[in-house]
Amino acid sequence: MAYFYDRLSAMDNTFLLSETPTTPMHVTAVEIFEAGPLRTAAGGIDSARIRAAYAGALHRIPRYRQRLTWIPIENRPVWVDDPDFNLDYHVRHVSLPRPGGEAELRRVVSRIIATHLDRRRPLWEIWVVEGLDHDRFAIIAKTHHCMLDGSAGVEAAQILLSPSPDAEVEEPEPWTPRPMPTPQQLALDEAWRYATLPLRAVRGWREFRDEVEDVGAEIEARARALGEFFTSTTSMASDTPINGPLSPHRRFDWLGMSLADVKAVRRKLGCTVNDVFLATVTGACREYLQGRGVALDDIAFRASTPVSLRAEDDHSQAGNRVSSWFVELPVGEADRKAEIEAIHAETRRLKESRQAMGMEMLMAAAEVAPSGIVGLGVGMASGPINIIVTNVPGPQFPLYMLGGRMLALIPQVPLIENIGLGIALMSYDGRVFWGFTADYELVPDLEHFVELIEDSFAELAELAGVDVSRSSRGDVSIQGELLPAAEGAGR
Repeated sequence: MAYFYDRLSAMDNTFLLSETPTTPMHVTAVEIFEAGPLRTAAGGIDSARIRAAYAGALHRIPRYRQRLTWIPIENRPVWVDDPDFNLDYHVRHVSLPRPGGEAELRRVVSRIIATHLDRRRPLWEIWVVEGLDHDRFAIIAKTHHCMLDGSAGVEAAQILLSPSPDAEVEEPEPWTPRPMPTPQQLALDEAWRYATLPLRAVRGWREFRDEVEDVGAEIEARARALGEFFTSTTSMASDTPINGPLSPHRRFDWLGMSLADVKAVRRKLGCTVNDVFLATVTGACREYLQGRGVALDDIAFRASTPVSLRAEDDHSQAGNRVSSWFVELPVGEADRKAEIEAIHAETRRLKESRQAMGMEMLMAAAEVAPSGIVGLGVGMASGPINIIVTNVPGPQFPLYMLGGRMLALIPQVPLIENIGLGIALMSYDGRVFWGFTADYELVPDLEHFVELIEDSFAELAELAGVDVSRSSRGDVSIQGELLPAAEGAGR
């Protein structure tokens, strides 16, 4: 029988090369559910049924039964079927001390996201967490970033969950791992790949020429995009208290708000939803940095904001199709109207310049470069930044886990070296959920920063003349429309 393997793209490989002992590169989703029919007679959660649901869906996510191996000499990673795959290793069951609130759940999430995935196995874990108060439970879904980006993650969530509360557990389909190649076969295949590069380059040029209307104009646009990208990656970012060497520990917190409120603010201020999010972060960072004694005169505070490069019809594909904008956040501008106008002008300029294409072109070139050279480009691709802010649209309808309705879908973005705070946003069923990942030492007061996010959005809403609902402190998935987080998570 012929052997099988799937070569990682250069972009997927960057997430492996970026990983260090203090920077695990997985993404996580914290999903909070009503217990519903999954409640057991003893008051727990039927994790065996949840495990069976995952077993019945695995045939639709082949990557979940694949692990990494490496091409000799080239040291390029490839996916192979794992002959020792064991679902029990990946689906885990834990309990909070009862009655557990979201503060306790945050502590569990903080510990889980600080731990690296085992590269000898498929790079994902599911943690079923029972003991959450108000008759709820949580699923912590942890997946290495080299497997998928935010858009692909949303699609995977919709495969593993259901839009109907009446969905039944599917019977697992028979699965036999395909033979994996020997190191010698991998080395020979790689040698052949390099030998045929000229032929494939000619074929690629012909396809490019046939696809674009004006070849000269397209080449000029791509050259400008590449120049814009290199310029952005060599610009300087100021040192701040949230930047520095990372510890191996993390804090995690979250916040929920009404998507309708965000859209109302966007309409009144004449900008995009993403501009509102960036302005909210800018206002919170201004107050936070001032509180830590940072002088904001002439500060260069830059955010990396991932941008999806996926076509409308390829969200179900595994791997990463993402670039980044490097956005200067005007934290020194105290006038909120001037702030939002500056952000809107900057994001519009970045869109028109097609800066995101520069990253795509760099990764295309990296496809034919040795892994060592790709590694040299990882730092450039990350750029000199202060903070990460990513926004992924999610499904605007309720999802269920075997009849238990999902109440909240909270994303987590990994930190990269020297960046002590990352913010991920995801919309779901009429709400927006903010997930905050912080280095334990660099951002010791994450809960305060989350409060500043709430205050900053309220200021923008007031500027726009939008009456947003504000609630007393409470759990993100059961009270109000705009909720701050409770006590911050610990080590």
